[in-house]
Amino acid sequence: METLHIALTHALPETILAVGVILMVLIGAFRGKADDGPMSEIAVLVLGAALVAIILKTTGSGIVFDNAFIDDRFGDFMKALSLGGSIVTLLMAGDFFRGQGINKFEFPILIVLATLGMLMLISANGLIALYLGLELMSLALYVTAALSRDDARASEAGLKYFVLGALSSGMLLYGASLLYGFSGAVSFAGIAGAIGGHPNMGVIFGLVFLVAGLAFKMSVVPFHMWTPDVYEGAPTPVTAFFASAPKVAAVAIATRVIYTAFPGATLQWQQLVIFMSIASMALGSFAAIRQDNIKRLMAYSSIGHMGFALVGLAAGTAEGVQGVLIYMAIYLVMTLGTFAAILSMRVAGHPVEKISDLSGLAKTNGTMAFFLAMLMVSLSGVPPLAGFFAKWYVFLAAVEAKLFGLAVIGVLLSTVAAFYYWRIIKVMYFDEAAPAFDRPNLTLRAVLAVSTVSMLLYWVYPAPLVQAAEGAAKSLF
Repeated sequence: METLHIALTHALPETILAVGVILMVLIGAFRGKADDGPMSEIAVLVLGAALVAIILKTTGSGIVFDNAFIDDRFGDFMKALSLGGSIVTLLMAGDFFRGQGINKFEFPILIVLATLGMLMLISANGLIALYLGLELMSLALYVTAALSRDDARASEAGLKYFVLGALSSGMLLYGASLLYGFSGAVSFAGIAGAIGGHPNMGVIFGLVFLVAGLAFKMSVVPFHMWTPDVYEGAPTPVTAFFASAPKVAAVAIATRVIYTAFPGATLQWQQLVIFMSIASMALGSFAAIRQDNIKRLMAYSSIGHMGFALVGLAAGTAEGVQGVLIYMAIYLVMTLGTFAAILSMRVAGHPVEKISDLSGLAKTNGTMAFFLAMLMVSLSGVPPLAGFFAKWYVFLAAVEAKLFGLAVIGVLLSTVAAFYYWRIIKVMYFDEAAPAFDRPNLTLRAVLAVSTVSMLLYWVYPAPLVQAAEGAAKSLF
């Protein structure tokens, strides 16, 4: 009983979410109504309680549940980001779903379930726990993508995501089976001890397939093909969710697996990560230039940003992990702020998604235009906004690891990507005014304002984020 108590103490955020989602299902069933009702508010409270449990945590690091679950500062950092992304998504989603007539009570439940999967995934300390967390997250995401059943685009998005997701899960499972077969262990530490500093061909194949499965969840090249269609077809709050919290969880588990299970195969995984990083930065930079749908543009933007995050991962050092953590925190805030602006794009009660719909926004809503422009500047990595410092840390880690070519390519592709971000600014400030948007609700205005101010003023006091990321990164080593 004492052992179970200790285990549940280390897994308190997950326990809160698990109990909360069971209660939410029961409430939804006994209400007997299809509409959302109080479910979103309950979901926010449950997610908020889990976040508070992480912030006020007093227990130290620990490995519980028969070495399957690890509780450490790295996990706490990434879990806090994932929970924050989920909470903000729920807060932004209400008006959109009510306006579209699809405010179903299942959506908040699915968000909490997906977030529970993310937290389990981030703390996975072995292949079995990794797969359980990944599938719990993924199955909920498949359903949310097709939430609007009467919308052909949403149904197509959900089907594409499901089919390709099943393929990626199969690849990951095949890689896991190879790793178990050649190492005789499922825990990351056991795999590291078994392969030592000389991985054989079977381990390398297992590593490749495992990384391929995780790359799909990060939507990096060459496993990005689902991203533009799903981002465009899914309801906008769902797209905002896909672009934020699940990305954090995927990057977190990829980082944990690579650094803790394969320290003796650095040369092999480093080549994989460098290839995916360069390919993702290149595709994200060039493919987004011709897009006219802002959600599709954000899909390619996310592919590019995951490529930039992988620059820090490729360094293979604690400084590289610190850069990845800082990058993901800043990316999360920028993305949520941008989607708050996209959700505010409504004309006569109907959502619009074309970049041309932003034409002359500075003349019809100067405040929104300024906030969105600053987020675009930050996404492009221009100083002194936070997006510049995000890239600075990952490029600096690459330079210190003597990956000069990767750093130079990253800087050049970042310059290319700036084109389509600044194009949006040009459309808002210099084109003829399109019909004015409806006044957004207070939540969207607050998210847009807070995210923009955070990006503008990050340079004034970056210490809390930098120190938290440094401590989290060191806990992996």
